[in-house]
Amino acid sequence: MGKPGIDFPGLGTGLAILRDGKLLLYKRLKAPEAGFWSIVGGKVDHMEPAEDAAIREAEEESGLSIGHVDHLCTTEVIVEADRQHWISLIYVTQDFKGEARLVEPDKLSDFGWFGRSELPQPLSAFAHAAIAHLSEDAFR
Repeated sequence: MGKPGIDFPGLGTGLAILRDGKLLLYKRLKAPEAGFWSIVGGKVDHMEPAEDAAIREAEEESGLSIGHVDHLCTTEVIVEADRQHWISLIYVTQDFKGEARLVEPDKLSDFGWFGRSELPQPLSAFAHAAIAHLSEDAFR
């Protein structure tokens, strides 16, 4: 049958989580884009609404309890180096409870809250897409 993103384009989702004008980013350990800083997210499961997947993935990766989310953008990411192809629906929220933490150390190695002028490098294509669609007010 094959693997999404590798044998055929995969459907992914991401969540840009904002607090006090800063964006939550995690450093990835696995492809696509291992070693890059990214928003939380992952694969949409069969019969799972993408919005629900964004919330599920964010909660699994950050330990936060996510409330209301809004659609931010849709992006297509082709990572030649990893031979991966994803179409991702990206959402945004400021509605969450708890403190972010490193919940999946086998997938993510570090995290932090970053303002627009202090973004870590390298940034993943998913993070670039989210940041490009966030207003200046989101970082205030």
